[in-house]
Amino acid sequence: MAQQPADPSSRHLLEAQIRVDLRQDDLEAARRGLRQLTPSQAGRFLGRTEPGGQAVVFRLLERSTAVDVFAALEPRQQSQLVNGLQDEDVQVIFAQLQASGQARLLDEVPAEVAQRLLGTLGHEQREAAGRILGYPAGSVGRRMGPVLVELRPEMTVREALQVLRDSGVPRGRLRRLVSLPVVGGGHRLLGMVELTLLSSAGEGAVVADLMAEDLETVSTTEDDETAARRLSEENLLALPVIDETGRIVGVLTLADAARILAEEETEDAARSGGSEPLAQPYLSTPVRNLVRSRVVWLLVLAVGATLTVQVLEVFESSLEQLVVLSVFIPLLIGTGGNTGNQAATTVTRALALGDVRPRDALRVLRREFVVGLSLGALLGLVGLVVAGLVYSWSIGLVIGLTLLSICTLAASVGSLMPMVARRLRVDPAVFSNPFISTVVDALGLIVYFLIARVLLGV
Repeated sequence: MAQQPADPSSRHLLEAQIRVDLRQDDLEAARRGLRQLTPSQAGRFLGRTEPGGQAVVFRLLERSTAVDVFAALEPRQQSQLVNGLQDEDVQVIFAQLQASGQARLLDEVPAEVAQRLLGTLGHEQREAAGRILGYPAGSVGRRMGPVLVELRPEMTVREALQVLRDSGVPRGRLRRLVSLPVVGGGHRLLGMVELTLLSSAGEGAVVADLMAEDLETVSTTEDDETAARRLSEENLLALPVIDETGRIVGVLTLADAARILAEEETEDAARSGGSEPLAQPYLSTPVRNLVRSRVVWLLVLAVGATLTVQVLEVFESSLEQLVVLSVFIPLLIGTGGNTGNQAATTVTRALALGDVRPRDALRVLRREFVVGLSLGALLGLVGLVVAGLVYSWSIGLVIGLTLLSICTLAASVGSLMPMVARRLRVDPAVFSNPFISTVVDALGLIVYFLIARVLLGV
């Protein structure tokens, strides 16, 4: 491989030149440029390439780089790329993916393509991919890596290291071997040994004496996000994955956990903003997929917004008597929506991190009620003074009390919705910001006009 660019600015210039070469159909120059990128840099370059040009870029990569790049792509982007590649290219790359990677791609491509890809695998590879596909979607079984090396408790360190040398594990996968499983009969897991401890122990030491005292495991059917957070929070190097009989069937590593958590956070951020996650880089996403990811939520929110319209119709006579009330509607519903979204985002994040649980709903509600009341008091005081000086003190009092009420209400509703969603086994992000804004807007207007009727007699 050619000399890699030493700094980001040089790499950006190189990538710009590669794009120029591609536009001018100078594929040989583009190939030379791509060879100066590492696999991760080439993957990011591919992610910033328009959908129509991805297959061309991918074919210009060296075979070893192409396999690494393809394995790192999201399944949806892999599926999109498969459509632009020739069958023989896809078959070679597919055969070199891990079983979990093969299963994720098979989930994404059409059924006839999946069957064709499975047919290209050998018997053992096909069985491994089939086992992965048999686990529930969203489970650890779908995301675990393979067991590359197994040790026996009676082995000496010298014998264990020789097993590792003779395993033929590819260099690219050696980084996964931070901790090795120790198994008994029938592949039943007995313990784990850290590779650093194994390599530093005397050659005559016995593997059984080097195993960790506390054995942490995870079931194949456990939720992948839960397992990833557990691995991260407990500072584990790896989590062995076992089936119902106690046999080890895979390993969840820190790299696996980081990828799972990144995907979950991206998904939560998208849904909090009222859209579906893209599951691939923005620039490589077809426009039709961008539209599809947003239109459903917009339709749902548009229907929900009719509640606000109906509330305005009910209090239409009040608005006709005192038009100045309409001036403050955007301020009030905007403040309520923002307050509710802040509470929902905070609680959703706390749920994801395990800081709170659904059984803590009342504690969370009390805290957010006080937070909302405090925010409402501060904002309400400002609203009272400003509206009182500009319009009248009676109008200022209405605005102040409404802000106090709306902030308290919004924070309370915003804190409860993610808790209710978790109890119903629904993604809290789905219940958070979009729906909170709709509900709080309608309730806030009702509170506003009721306060105005009592204080102003309209």
